[in-house]
Amino acid sequence: MSLLSLSGVSKRYADARRMAVALDGVSLAVEAGEVVAVWGGRGSGRTTLLRVAAGLEQPDAGRVVFDGLDLVAGAEAATARGLAYVQPRLVGPQRQLLIDRVSVALVARGRSKSAARQEAEAVLGRVGAADCAGVRVGELDAVEAMRVGIAQALLFEPKLLVVDEPTATVPLIERDGVLTLLRSIADAGVAVLMTAGEAIGLSGVDRALTISRGRVHANVTADRADVIPLRPAAGA
Repeated sequence: MSLLSLSGVSKRYADARRMAVALDGVSLAVEAGEVVAVWGGRGSGRTTLLRVAAGLEQPDAGRVVFDGLDLVAGAEAATARGLAYVQPRLVGPQRQLLIDRVSVALVARGRSKSAARQEAEAVLGRVGAADCAGVRVGELDAVEAMRVGIAQALLFEPKLLVVDEPTATVPLIERDGVLTLLRSIADAGVAVLMTAGEAIGLSGVDRALTISRGRVHANVTADRADVIPLRPAAGA
C-alpha cells in the first residue's frame, strides 16, 4: 500500500460568474522515501492538489488515503499519523525569536522548556538554519524562512512532508540547497510531495507529475533527464 494515495479526486470553487474546476479526477500515489513533484503553471490546480492531499481542504469527490487513514473522513487525525504541511511563509508574531517559535510547539506537547529548546536547536541545525535561532521571525529571508518551515514540520518525525513551492521565493543561487535538503530528508525515509512552477524546481525529485486545468497529464521519470533534471533511478 502506498503511503499516500489520491483516487479520482475532484474539487470545484464558485466564483462570481461560474464554477471553476480546480481538480478533475486526479489520481496519484507517493511511496515512503520518495520525492514527487506536481509541476504546473498558475491556475493549474497544483496548490489545491497539495492542500487536498494534506487534508487541509476536502474534495468534492474521490478518496485521499494517508497511511491507511481516509482523510476525507478523518482529516483531523492526519497530523497525529505523521503528515506535515510546510506553509510557503511563516505566519504569526513577526517579532518573536525563532528559537521560541520552534520550541513552543514542543512545550505544548509536554516537553520542558529546556528540553524543547535543545530539540529546537537540533532540528534547526539539521536543516542548516542553526544561525537563525536568535533571529526574529520577521527578519528571516526567503531561504531561511523555507528552511525553518521545514524544521517545524520535522519536529514530530513525520512520514510525509507536503511542501508548496519550496523554491518559488528563493533566489536562483539558493534553490539547489533547498532541493538538496528535501532530497536528504527523503533519503532518511520521509516522503516529500511538493509543487513546482518551473522545471528548475524539479532537480533531484524521483517523479514529476504535470498538471494543467486540474488534470494530471503525465508522470515524468528520470529517462527524461535531458529535459528535466530528475534523480536517476536506483541502479541506473
